[in-house]
Amino acid sequence: MELTELCFAGAARQARAVRDGEVSAADLVAEHLRRIERIDPRLNAFRLVFAEQALAEAERADARRGEDLPLLGVPIAVKEDIAIAGLPTTKGTNAARTPQPRDSAIVQRLRAAGAVIIGRTRMPELGLWPFTESRWAGPTRNPWSLTHSPGGSSGGSAAAVAAGLAAAAIGTDGAGSIRIPAAMTGLFGLKPQRGRVSLAPEPQMWGGMVVAGPLTRTVADWALVADQIHGAAPGDAHVAHPPRTTFTAAASTDPGRLRIGVSLRPWGPGIAIADEVRDAVQDTAALLTDLGHDVVRLDPPMRDLSASTQFAARYLHNAHLAHTGMEFPDLVEARTRAVSELGRRVPKPVARWAAKDDAALTAHANRVFSSIDVLLTPALTRPPIRVGEWDSRSAFTALLAASHYTTFLPLWNIVGNPAASVPAGRSSAGLPLAVQLVGRQHDECTLLSLSAQLERARPWADRTPSGLDHAN
Repeated sequence: MELTELCFAGAARQARAVRDGEVSAADLVAEHLRRIERIDPRLNAFRLVFAEQALAEAERADARRGEDLPLLGVPIAVKEDIAIAGLPTTKGTNAARTPQPRDSAIVQRLRAAGAVIIGRTRMPELGLWPFTESRWAGPTRNPWSLTHSPGGSSGGSAAAVAAGLAAAAIGTDGAGSIRIPAAMTGLFGLKPQRGRVSLAPEPQMWGGMVVAGPLTRTVADWALVADQIHGAAPGDAHVAHPPRTTFTAAASTDPGRLRIGVSLRPWGPGIAIADEVRDAVQDTAALLTDLGHDVVRLDPPMRDLSASTQFAARYLHNAHLAHTGMEFPDLVEARTRAVSELGRRVPKPVARWAAKDDAALTAHANRVFSSIDVLLTPALTRPPIRVGEWDSRSAFTALLAASHYTTFLPLWNIVGNPAASVPAGRSSAGLPLAVQLVGRQHDECTLLSLSAQLERARPWADRTPSGLDHAN
């Protein structure tokens, strides 16, 4: 396999190539770095590229060939809200300056598995938006169309993987921020169960709404990386139940006959779903039926007013806390300050109510799984948005547009269930479409088995963006 092909082959294939001596880690990492140098000026996926360190790590990886290291020599990118020793955790801002004393648990575990940390990927300031753009850093662009966004807040991570600049990348998801960019760039992105992957040194983020996990080209890639990084650390506020098997085993196991509910009911009134998105969900439902599953239409009531109020209050309150907690809060952008001001205005009793784990809402949302095993919904309500599409909007109206766009996603951050964005074809303009699969609490394994079955029936990873290597 040519090196360029290998850059698009994903983490599992690259790990096997290094392990079998098909390619050296040094050559693999060097090729990714050459691609970053050539392509990333147009994508803006990386905030920092660790070229010198990555090459040194790759040489050390080659010296360790033969050891049982599942990610030996594999170049992986990490979102800029995850701590890396010696660097401030920038979270899309210029308002953090103090270097972290040690790596996060995620980065420690990646390194222990032999991975090469190739760079730090961009996000919108404080992770507030479903796009990755800022006044000071400019927009991050979608490898499938440079006029479109790769989503957010893990937009840099998604763009890097989709463009073959990293084998996999780590993202975080507080209201869809893994699933949104995965959906917009044709990747697989599974938001794990709350507490599945330690966020140490943070005990939790955004009051427990944020989880971390991989963005990858294939289901097997996700499983391989997640197998290396999951698990609790001392001080974690949340700890997931142990998975019933390894994620890699789940991704290679037939799911059996499942009961699958299909919902096209948006979370709130007055929200339209694009015809292409509706068709993608219905086509996926038909495919699942052909694969032998029991598929039924099911639009469970989700206590729209209570859930949406709780999410909005928690989101805005945490945005205010994140802003005021920065080292240099005056350096954040005007749009971020406007969102923070909305959060400051949330009445304290409402903020306290919203910050609590809502056992009643969690039980209510999970009642749907008394009759089904997996819930199928749209991932987003329309195909990828354009770069700068909401620039002229006020903070409030931009937030409203974002909530309509991502209506099917945030509930599962509030209640903690695992949920995956699975590629589901292309729009008429050739842009990626996706569906969301939601599982029972603590049950990523069923989602992985089902997603892998869909991938076998409807492969997506063999498609790669055209023109990136040749465009000016």
